[in-house]
Formats: sequence, C-alpha cells, structure tokens
Amino acid sequence: MHPLIEIKNLCAGYEGRTVLRDVNLKVYERDFLGIIGPNGGGKTTLVKCILGLLKPISGEVVFHFTRNVPGRRTPAIGYLPQYSAIDRKFPISVEEVVLSGLGGQMKLFSRFTAAQRKQARHIMSRMGLEGLENRPIGALSGGQLQRALLGRAIVSDPEVVILDEPNTYIDKRYEARMYELLDEINRHCAIILVSHDIGTVLQQVKAIACVNETLDYHPDTAVGEEWLERVFDCPIDLVGHGTLPHRVLGKHKH
Repeated sequence: MHPLIEIKNLCAGYEGRTVLRDVNLKVYERDFLGIIGPNGGGKTTLVKCILGLLKPISGEVVFHFTRNVPGRRTPAIGYLPQYSAIDRKFPISVEEVVLSGLGGQMKLFSRFTAAQRKQARHIMSRMGLEGLENRPIGALSGGQLQRALLGRAIVSDPEVVILDEPNTYIDKRYEARMYELLDEINRHCAIILVSHDIGTVLQQVKAIACVNETLDYHPDTAVGEEWLERVFDCPIDLVGHGTLPHRVLGKHKH
C-alpha cells in the first residue's frame, strides 16, 4: 500500500527539552490511525511536526501526496484542532469557518468563487448544519461547532485529515454520528485521530500508535491487557466499554 506520510528518525521538543525521540511512522492511503498516550507524552508535538508548525530537532517528515488539486499550494492535510484552541468570540459564521478550509487554494485578496461556496454548502449539509450557515460560532453548541470544524477540515478534499480530540464537548448521541461521518470520510482519505479515550479509539481505528517520548506502533487494534500494563506502567482499572475494555492512562515508559 502507498504511504502518504513517512516520519523518519524524528526528534522534536521545545526550549532545549526533547519531547519526542527516534520516532518512525508511516501513514498509508485510507489509513485510520489512532494516536494515544498520556498527557505530555508528545501527541500534540507529533501533530505539530506533521502540520509543519514545529521544526524537528532532527529527522524528517516526508509527504507522498498524489492528488493534483488546481490552485492548491499547501500539503493536502485537513486539520481539526482541539476545541480549547478555538476562540468562540471571534466574529465568524459557520459558512465562513467551512470556507476557510479552502484558504490554501486562494490567491491573495481574492474572493471565494460560486463553485467554492457551493462546495462549502454541500459539506455543511453532510455535517447536518443546514439552516445554520449564517449563525456566528459563538451561538453554536459544542457539537455544532465540532461539526463546522470537521467540515472545514474536509472541504478541500484532503488526502489526510488530522483530528485532535474530536469528541470533546459533544454528547454521546452526536459522537455516534460523528464516527459514522469519519467512516464515510475514511473511504476517500486517511485519518489520524488523536485521543485520550482509548476505548472509543480502539473501536474505530485500523492501527494504533502509542506516543510517550518514543512511539510504539500496532498495525491493528489487538491491544491487550498485558501490552497496556507493560507500556503504560501504572496502576489501572478495567472499565467495561461494550465488548472492548478501555483504561485510564497514566505516565508510562517504552
């Protein structure tokens, strides 16, 4: 299978402190990769390196994108940031949020075309946001805002979508619908999902990467009790989650 992203011997950190070391990973076409790990383990740092927001100390991130989208000037990656990173007081409408995902196709000071607006409306319909196009984001519920941000992430027809804690501030009813949407999206592009909710992640993804300074990759979701205890190296409680258990994650070493 064709890799879209290759991470080779990556080391990264901040202000002289190494957060990630010797990370190697491949993300393939139509992959659905779950990234799990404790707080401070390097999940967000890894995402920033992929997005080009943080320059690695050493190593590299190599892209092998294949789609030729007219006007696209940036790598074909869609991104849904953490909910806490969004300023809900910013005066912008739902439609403008979704259209902003096409910014990489725009020339300086140019306006969105009728075709781009039609594309955004189609995405808003897929997200269940009909009738909310002109509503300011400050007037949205948490679930509605997450849907608008997901629409922004996929409106440019990316080859990879990165979702950082996408189920934050949404109720369980919409969470089920969100993962249905992700299943549909995954038919057309790869997904990288960062989450602390290991139970939900294991039910949805095709492969697992556990990040805590280093990276431990599992090409499937057969992550058992022995592996969790060895990797997370902390007292744990087994919690029922359907037929699949999940655990509270603490500090651990690879």
